[in-house]
Amino acid sequence: MRNKKLQVWLPLLFSLVMISGMFFGFRLHQQTGTGKGFFAREGRSSLQEAIDLIRSKYVDKVRIDSLQDNAMEGLMNQLDPHSVYIPNREVSEANEDIAGNFEGIGVEFNIFSDTVNVLYVVPGGPGEKAGLQIGDRIIQVNDANIVSKTLPSDSIRRMIRGPGGTQVKLSIVRKNTTQYFYVTRGTIPLPSLDAAYMLDGANGYIRLNKFSETTYREFMRAMEDLQAKGMKALVLDLRGNGGGLVTQAVNIADEFIGGNELIVYTQGTNSQRHDYNATKDGVFEKGKLVVLVDELTASASEILAGALQDLDRATIVGRRSFGKGLVQEQYGLSDGSAIRLTVARYFTPLGRSIQRPYDKGKKVYLEEVLERYRNGEVIHPDSVYHATGQAYKTKAGRTVYGGGGIMPDVYVPVDTSSLTANISKLYLDGKFNNYVYLYYMSHRNDVNAFKAPADFARGFVNTDAAWQGLVDFAEKDSVNLRNIPEKDKREVQARIRAYLARLRWRTQGFYEVYNQTDPVVLRAQQVVKS
Repeated sequence: MRNKKLQVWLPLLFSLVMISGMFFGFRLHQQTGTGKGFFAREGRSSLQEAIDLIRSKYVDKVRIDSLQDNAMEGLMNQLDPHSVYIPNREVSEANEDIAGNFEGIGVEFNIFSDTVNVLYVVPGGPGEKAGLQIGDRIIQVNDANIVSKTLPSDSIRRMIRGPGGTQVKLSIVRKNTTQYFYVTRGTIPLPSLDAAYMLDGANGYIRLNKFSETTYREFMRAMEDLQAKGMKALVLDLRGNGGGLVTQAVNIADEFIGGNELIVYTQGTNSQRHDYNATKDGVFEKGKLVVLVDELTASASEILAGALQDLDRATIVGRRSFGKGLVQEQYGLSDGSAIRLTVARYFTPLGRSIQRPYDKGKKVYLEEVLERYRNGEVIHPDSVYHATGQAYKTKAGRTVYGGGGIMPDVYVPVDTSSLTANISKLYLDGKFNNYVYLYYMSHRNDVNAFKAPADFARGFVNTDAAWQGLVDFAEKDSVNLRNIPEKDKREVQARIRAYLARLRWRTQGFYEVYNQTDPVVLRAQQVVKS
């Protein structure tokens, strides 16, 4: 019986002895002045130790959060250009594009002179429900004055936005009287689809600006609508699309590709190869397909364009894409901040990595797109790219290249002969947007009389008057437009029409009108019909 009791109690006694020894040893360690806490981690990084020392010992007061942010950014700068640190105050905003929505009041604004002007109010959104209108001027947010020539628009945006269900007070000037509106914030969609319409009786057009959680659904709704209108060929516009969620691009590619063809695969030093294949019958596997790209087409957009090019499924039209072939994953940190870390490279079906070199540093890497304008690549295809990029052959015998973006099958250069310095200045400093807005507000009834963008494009006959108004408006800022080439004048008039259409019908209206003179879209239509 005694032996059995010892068998039961002996392990417990040993445990108590060990814990007592650890405890008294820890107390003794504390008395020597070197203790760090019973469960403290002995292996803290030098970075954390330095920050703690600065916090407790430094001669002056220091903003530790800023110090940590700078240290983290310095750390990430030693990696590739697309691995980034996101401070906790910016995480929510950084995730908005991916989520496809944000919390706010549902208005679009611009700052003209020193005052916030409402350009658009989301139908059915919190702003419209509270009574806000296009043309309202916001002068205060929660009694804080925002009339300023120096207050950044990002700061104003953060003041207006906030968690859903919370209320914001806006002081509005309307028809020279000040009114007060209390708006309850809500969820506002951030659409991925800028425009979807029929270019003519047989050819459709879709433009995507990113790949968020809602992109595939938006795309499929547009495809269903266009096919119901008799679409036989599609122009898919990915210009300016900086990417987003790879799975959304893969889902869209699957709608164009048959069988179980490989669409893209990812692989990294610490991540095994992962293949993404077509898995279902697509809604547009046979129709003619043209994809538009430019130097700002990046990441998931390049995955989609590259797969369709490798598989001879689409003709790529435009200019060489950005060249981002790195996959990021976002990891949250304990203080609410996050890092987006590159974990793999992606490869097109033929095995192309389209990532540009970044061994000369982030600054050179990011300025490479500007260098294309300096060295003339945007005027002519880049011969250096052809010479250095590895060549691959598609099944149809087309030669495609890796190592520097997607090179289009049909190259459409930038017309650098157009747009004089004065016109470029007008665009860059925001004066053009200001003028079009003022013109719209004073001719709103005329513009709103048109029921659809196509009707407006055909029926708006006041371009000469609008041009003359712009000439007079620019002259007040010492910008002379009176003797510019006729070609430049026609280009500016086309932009006036398109920007007016945007104020009336948002991005859908802009592209329906502007595409009528856009050389890349016009070339794509030739390719579709050839």
